[in-house]
Amino acid sequence: MSVCPATARSKDARWPAAGIKGVLETSFVDWPERLCAVLFLGRCNFRCPFCHNHALVLQPEALPTIGVESILERLAPLRKWLGGICVTGGEPTLDPQLPDLLALFKVEAWPVKLDTNGSRPEVLEELLGQGLLDAVAMDVKTVLVQDKYDRCAGTAVDLQRIQRSIGLLRASGIDHEFRMTVVPGLHTEADVVAWGETLAGAGKLTLQNFNPKATLDPELAGMAAFPVTVFAGFRERVLARLKG
Repeated sequence: MSVCPATARSKDARWPAAGIKGVLETSFVDWPERLCAVLFLGRCNFRCPFCHNHALVLQPEALPTIGVESILERLAPLRKWLGGICVTGGEPTLDPQLPDLLALFKVEAWPVKLDTNGSRPEVLEELLGQGLLDAVAMDVKTVLVQDKYDRCAGTAVDLQRIQRSIGLLRASGIDHEFRMTVVPGLHTEADVVAWGETLAGAGKLTLQNFNPKATLDPELAGMAAFPVTVFAGFRERVLARLKG
C-alpha cells in the first residue's frame, strides 16, 4: 500500500487530536462534481429535529475517535481518484482542533470542503483567512425570521451570526453553496421563496427534501416528506427568483 508523506512522520510528531467520529472513504454527493472522502466530527450546537446524524449531536463521547494518521493511511490508496476531503458533522467549527486538522490536509495537498451551520463566523473567517478552505456548504435552515429559525434549529439562534457567515462566504471568492432541507410543518412555500430571495446573487442554492428516516425528533420519523411534485415546485420557484 502506498503511504502519503504524513504517514512517514516521526512518532513524536503532533497529530491534530480532532474529534473525528466517522469516515466515508468515497462519496459522490458531498462535493458536487467531485468524488471525495467525508470525515464526520462530533458535537453540534443545534438540535434540528430532522437531523439524521443525531448520534454525532447527542452522544459524540459514546463514539470512538478515529486518529488522523490512520485516516490518511486509509485514503492514500485512493488518492488518484479522490478530489478532496469534506469535513462535516455535527458542527465542525466547534472542534478547537479544526484549524490544525485542515492545515495538515492542506500540507498534504488535499483540497478541503467544509460543511457548517454558520453559527461560528469567527472560525469561518479564520479558516478563510488562512486559505484552508476550497469550498463551503452552509446550511441556512430557513428564512431569516427568528421564531422560524429557532424551530428549525431546535434551539435559540443568533441570526446576526448566521448573516455574518453568509456575508463572509459571499465575499470569499471560493466555491460555496447554501442549502436548506424543507420539512412539512416547518417550511411553507412562502418560506422557500423568501429564502431564495434572501440568498439570490450568492453561491449555489440547494434545496433538499425531508428524509423521515432516523430523525433526531422521533415524532418526525413517521411523517411523510413533501410530495415529489410539490418539492419540484419549490425548486422551480427558487430558480425563478434567481433568474428574475
